[in-house]
Order: sequence, then structure tokens, then C-alpha cells
Amino acid sequence: MNWKQSFSKELKLFFSLGQSRRNWNIPLLASICVGIPLLVGLYFDNLRLGLMGSLGGLVILYLPETGNRTSRFVTILVASFGYIISFSVGQIFSFHPVASVIALALFTFLVHWIVLMYKTSPPRSFFFVMIAALSICQPFHLETIPTKIGALSLGTMEACILGTILILWKTNRSKDQEEKEVYSIFLKNDAADIWEAIVTAAFISGGLALGYALGYQNPYWIPVSSAAIMQGASLYHMTQKMAYRILGTFVGLGLCWLLLTFVDTPLEICIAIIILQFIIELLITRHYALAVIFITPMTIFLSEAASPLMAEPSTLVELRFWEICIGSILGALGGWVLYKEKLRYSTLHGLKKLKIGRK
Repeated sequence: MNWKQSFSKELKLFFSLGQSRRNWNIPLLASICVGIPLLVGLYFDNLRLGLMGSLGGLVILYLPETGNRTSRFVTILVASFGYIISFSVGQIFSFHPVASVIALALFTFLVHWIVLMYKTSPPRSFFFVMIAALSICQPFHLETIPTKIGALSLGTMEACILGTILILWKTNRSKDQEEKEVYSIFLKNDAADIWEAIVTAAFISGGLALGYALGYQNPYWIPVSSAAIMQGASLYHMTQKMAYRILGTFVGLGLCWLLLTFVDTPLEICIAIIILQFIIELLITRHYALAVIFITPMTIFLSEAASPLMAEPSTLVELRFWEICIGSILGALGGWVLYKEKLRYSTLHGLKKLKIGRK
């Protein structure tokens, strides 16, 4: 296939919507799980803690759509525990940039290896890494750590309760049609690739280090963008996701700037986040670039709603664009390293020789 045919194929893919692989109740449930903590925080005049709870509510995205009742319960409960650990690690090691980079590297390696070991379905390690990165870039205040962890934990509890209601409702409606195949995070994979975990951790923590070196105050967008790109199943998919993410981000930042000119009250911000979350979950399995257009303003609102930068849309948009571009390029580079079999073989062979030489 020549470059003209390849370009034509990619152009056709870009302007076509794939078939949705999820039921309508998942986007609705995700927007409710994100929205309730926001509205509760708004009611008690503490939007910052409401945003923490909304991050916890995102754990509903790990609720499997298939499998028996027990495996689905266990999956979302374990994912909730993982969210709390992710956020706690970030809070504890946010006291210094060097400690933050080292902690994020070790945490990313561990969580990615566990995800590979137990064959976790998408979104795999992405949200655990995202929450750790968001948390680790926050200002360190020891006295507020328990309150923040508590708010996020309440968000995961709310998502678990709503997820349980959905599971019971669906299984009670069709007891005879319940899935026999169990999709659980406890299906052990003996072929888990430690090399993939090492490379993923290196590039994601490297993105955080680069952000600090460039002087960004909250450089979490760089490692988060890298993590999103490296979720691709192959080098082709990673490169495609990088192009889609940068293009979608460019358009999405324009949408974000437009929304910020009209959305200025806390209630309007909460409503915007809820609506954007619903749209994202409808589109994410159908067209990644189109979903990114809405992911960009939603994540900016979710992470920056309590920040003074919300009053300066142009500055905020410019900062986030460059951070996302840098992170996307790093993620694609990480994918290239990850999927280059020659480099992978030579590294493993060298480690093997080193081990033999020490004996």
C-alpha cells in the first residue's frame, strides 16, 4: 500500500463513526457518578472537595458490562481500592519534585505490571496513573491529605453503590441470560511483560520530570497524555492516537475557550462537566478524536475548576495545549521503544548476560 492509499484510508477512518460497543446506561451512569459529588460540593460551598469526589466517581468506568454478578462486584471494589491508593501515593510524595518523579515511576511500574499480570480490560492502568499524576502535582499540605483522600473515597463509594444498583437491576431483569464467562481482574496472565511496565513507567515519569524542568506549575498533563497514548495496542494505534489526540485537543481547546467565555459560575461549570462526561462516554468507543474534543474541556474543568487560571481562558488554553502536545509525542516515542522488537530483544539479552556474568 503506497502513501496515497494509506492517507486515503486514514482520512476515511477519521471521518467515519465506529459502531458503539456499550449500552446507553453506561454514559448516563458515568455522568451521574461524576455529577453527584460536584453538586454536593457545590451545595456545601466546597467545590474543591466536590471535584475530588468526582475523580473517585470515575471508577464506574471499570465496571464490566459482561460477566457474572460476583465478578463485576469484585472488579469495581478492587478498582475503587486502587483509586484510593493512587491518590494517596500522589498526596504523600507531592512534597518535592524529585520525590514526585521517583514515586510516580515506581507506582506506574507496579500498577501497569499488575494490570498486565491480571489481564485487566480497558481502560487498564490509565485512570490509576492519571489520578496519581493529578494528585502528585498538587501543593503539599499535610493537614489536608486525610480530607482529600476521604472526599475521593466517598466518590468511589457512591460509584460502587450506583454500580451495584445497575448490576442488580440488569441481572434481575434477565437472570436466565446472565453471562457464563467471567471477566475478572483475577484471571492471572503468566506472560505479563515486565519490559512493557518498565518502559511505560520511564516515559510517564520522564514526562513529569520534563514538565518540572520546563517550569510548569502543574505539569500533570504531560504524563497523563503520555499514558493515554501508550494505551494503544500496537505502534500503529499509538501513532494514530497521537495524531488524533493532538488534533482533537486543538479543536477541544477552542471549545474550552468558547465555553469559558460563557460558563463562569460554579453551577454552570458543574452542569458543563456532567454533560461533557455523558457525550464523551457516548463517543469514546466510536471515534477517539471526536471524543478528545470533549475530553479536553471536561478534564480542564474537572482539574482546574477551583483554580484561579479559570479566570484567564487564553493563558489556560495555551498552557494545556503545549503540555498535551509534549505528552502525546513522548507517549508515541515510548510506544516506538516498546514495540521495537530488536531493541527489546537486545535489552533482555543484555540483562540475561549480566545475570549470568554475576554468577
